[in-house]
Order: sequence, then structure tokens, then C-alpha cells
Amino acid sequence: MPLRLTPTFRDALATEQAHGDAARPLVGLWVCTGSPLVAEICAGSGVDWVLVDMEHAPNGLESVLAQLQALAAYPVTPVVRVPAADPVLITQVLDLGAQNLLVPMVSTADEARAVVEAVRYPPHGRRGVGGALARSTRWSRVDGYLRDADRHVSVVVQVETAQGVDAAGEIAAVDGVDGVFVGPSDLAASLGRLGQQDHPDVVAAVHRTFDAVRAAGTPVGVNAFDPALADAYVQAGASFVAVGADVVLLARGSERLAARFTPDRPPDA
Repeated sequence: MPLRLTPTFRDALATEQAHGDAARPLVGLWVCTGSPLVAEICAGSGVDWVLVDMEHAPNGLESVLAQLQALAAYPVTPVVRVPAADPVLITQVLDLGAQNLLVPMVSTADEARAVVEAVRYPPHGRRGVGGALARSTRWSRVDGYLRDADRHVSVVVQVETAQGVDAAGEIAAVDGVDGVFVGPSDLAASLGRLGQQDHPDVVAAVHRTFDAVRAAGTPVGVNAFDPALADAYVQAGASFVAVGADVVLLARGSERLAARFTPDRPPDA
């Protein structure tokens, strides 16, 4: 019996934007623990999307698969951030059934085009063809997957360098780029402001990126775990925002709880 895949992140963004003046940004959580259980908890929180991180988290193919399976039971859009624009790894992650990819450190239009090529099957790309063996096609149970693969996959590239800010409009205009996501942490480092995501120079660079990407007609998002910054970026036109991470919520929440009941004990005692 033919199966249907879930709508992509591109579809979710388009659906929300169709609401016009009533549209709101899609709110997401970062999942870095590598735990399917934690991913499932986050999926049930009411957010719109959950990102499984392979760049700065202890995730491999097996743990990503388990988290995708856990997330599939919830009305949330899963996104996987690969650690690099490696065509072989991108093929593997897509074959696991990931429909939405975030690719870091994209600083030029040529790099964005290479990402799109890695996601698409020949003749328009170089994704390896192994659908009959893979969860992506539900083992050939998704009718016409190879023909319609582009419809089942969305691509967001991450701008997080000064060079990327300068090229943001060109990156956003690349065919097959469905969104641009700004990473203020690495951007701050690139601008000589390591650890200062809220520095005026960094915030200004984020705004310049927003303006260039929106001018190209492409949705733009940002990572902003500070609620005040997140609110400001929403006002500036962000279409999607990551507002927290599982490990950060656990670290800060446990610290507040410990401080409440052990106020005289140093945190490292």
C-alpha cells in the first residue's frame, strides 16, 4: 500500500506565510542530548519544529534515526543539522528519512549550490540512489519517491560568517535553497566578538542578513536563546526562530532549582 510522507519545513513555512498579516514565526527547539526520549519530550511541548544536531552534539546515524522515529509520532517538523556539507553524509542522513536539512557554514552562493546538488538526484544533483534500501522511501512504499524526491526534501543553509553576511542575498537566491538560518554564535566569532551574540555589531549583521534574504523572497530564521533577542528578531522579520536547546534548559533549570534549595553552596562544590 503506497505511503505518504509528511509535509516538509518548506511546506510548513509556506503554510504559515499564507496567513498574511496573521502569520507568526515557526518556533523551534534544539536537541543536543542524542536522546530519543528527550527529543520526544521536546516534540510534545507545542513547538513547531525540533532540530536534531549532528554538528555540536554526540549524534551519529543511529541516534539520528532513533530520534527521527521518536519525533514521527508528533505534529512537529523534524530538522537535522548535518556537521558539514559532505555529500556522502547528506545522502546517508536523507536515506535515514530526514526530510529537512540544515547545513552549517555556507558563506557563498557556490557553496549553497553544492549543498543543493548533494540533496538532489541526478541529473540535477549527485545524491546517491539507494531508495529501495532506505527509510526515506519507506522501502519503496512511497509511490514515485525518486521522481518526486525534491518535493519531499527541504534545504536550509546556515549563514554564520562575515563573508556569508555579504553574500546572503546571492545565497538566498540559489534555486533549491528553501531558507537561510543565521547563526549568531559563529557570526560573532567571525566578527571578532567571540561569545558576544548580543553585541551591536553582531545584531546589525544579523539584520543585514535578514534584509538581504527577505529581499530575495526567501524565508529567514535565526538562533536566539535569549528571549529578548528572539522577540527583537521576530519583529525584524524572522520566519522561524530556535528559542532554546534541551541541554541549556536542563542546565539552567537544574541550577535554578539547586540554588533555590542550597543557596549557600557554591555551584562547583
